[in-house]
Parts: sequence; C-alpha cells; structure tokens
Amino acid sequence: MVKVIPLNARKPSRIKRFGFMAGQINVPADFDRMGEAEIMKMFEGDA
Repeated sequence: MVKVIPLNARKPSRIKRFGFMAGQINVPADFDRMGEAEIMKMFEGDA
C-alpha cells in the first residue's frame, strides 16, 4: 500500500486514530433487525 503526497506537504498536527469515539455511541443489540417488518414489506409487498 502506498500513500502519495506532495514532497512539501506539512505533517498533520494530530494523528487520526480508530476508536476516537469509543464510549460515545451506543448500538442496540438488535441493530441488524431494526425496521425488519418495514423492509420485508418493501421487498415482498402486502402479500
């Protein structure tokens, strides 16, 4: 993998890190089933 940048580019003032919002966002345990009935209705109709 390569990162292409200009030779005279400034170094970033801060390093970006994964997980910077840890503990600030809550994801429900059933997030993958949220809106399931409405989604099925869109695909299958009222049948």
